Amino acid sequence: MTYLAYTTHAQLAALWLSCVGWTLTAVAMGLVQWRDWKVSDRAVISSGVAWVGIWKACFNSHTLVSPGFKDMHCQYISLSEAFTPPEIVAGQVLMVLSLLLGLCGNAVGVYALRNIYFGMDKNPLINLSFFTTGALCLLAALMSLIPLLWNLNSVVTNQTISFPPDFRMPQAPESQNVGCGIGVGMVGTTLMVVSGIIFCMYKLPVRLQPRVQLQQDRPAQPGTDGPGVGTGARGKDNTAFESHEHL
Repeated sequence: MTYLAYTTHAQLAALWLSCVGWTLTAVAMGLVQWRDWKVSDRAVISSGVAWVGIWKACFNSHTLVSPGFKDMHCQYISLSEAFTPPEIVAGQVLMVLSLLLGLCGNAVGVYALRNIYFGMDKNPLINLSFFTTGALCLLAALMSLIPLLWNLNSVVTNQTISFPPDFRMPQAPESQNVGCGIGVGMVGTTLMVVSGIIFCMYKLPVRLQPRVQLQQDRPAQPGTDGPGVGTGARGKDNTAFESHEHL
């Protein structure tokens, strides 16, 4: 089945896009800069900017420093805390599911391309493998798109979070902007969508069967039974057999 290798150039590029998109999604999930809060009181928040991600809230400070950081104070946001807003809860759950689905989609894509390039599978399973890869990539993109757009809407509408006192975060920022975490996640989601569409669009090509042309118009040659048969096809008569027949 190695003849199908030339039909999967787009799917090979789609697998590369899917891997890059999955990696960017993982990077976005770990970034704390989803929402940039601008604050005026710099007694604790020295830089005047605090960052809120889906896992923790951080800011630079010369008075409060978390272990392992030089000038940064961070507090983890728990899924079960009462103050945790629903968009952050959705981000913690759906981003993890997106990574798992994207990983499965990439694995199925590698399996499908391996079977094509080495001719190790049957034709009906090729379409199913590529469609499964595309469906998993699109579902992973949808899982990550929901918390990204939800947190984006929270920034645009300037929604606040009631952090507990130990976070040392203000109850409401002066203003807030979209952080690079949302931007990186949107790029990764877009790449996953494009790759999923390319995988789902794959169709097996129609194989042309070789045509056998009968040369019926070829003139008969001496010693043949008819047109299109080689010379000497009939052979010579056995005279000894005929003489024995007359006895």
